[in-house]
Amino acid sequence: MTQVPGQAEAVVQRQLDAYNRRDLDAFIACYASDAKLYRPPHQLAMDGHGAIAQRYRALFDQSPRLHASLVTRIVLDRFVVDHEHVEGQPKGAFDALATYEVADRLIVNAWFVVP
Repeated sequence: MTQVPGQAEAVVQRQLDAYNRRDLDAFIACYASDAKLYRPPHQLAMDGHGAIAQRYRALFDQSPRLHASLVTRIVLDRFVVDHEHVEGQPKGAFDALATYEVADRLIVNAWFVVP
């Protein structure tokens, strides 16, 4: 699984931009059809496009002021780790860590640490 430099970061940035626009189609297009999203250490939160779309459609519909600001980013080969500040969700503002694993220009796994 060879990664072209910048490829992992580019898809993660596209996904963040789509999230901030609340553009579900563009957001889902950044993920592999069988992508898995976890709450660390290994609790599976969402599995595949259907589950991801269902969760984020509801979030985008409920949160018209939704916005995630990138605080810092670390890129290491196929992994991208973002520290994000999220605002506009029903539970209020919070910081989160997101780790994305990218293969073939799509996010295949993601781990979200949210207090």
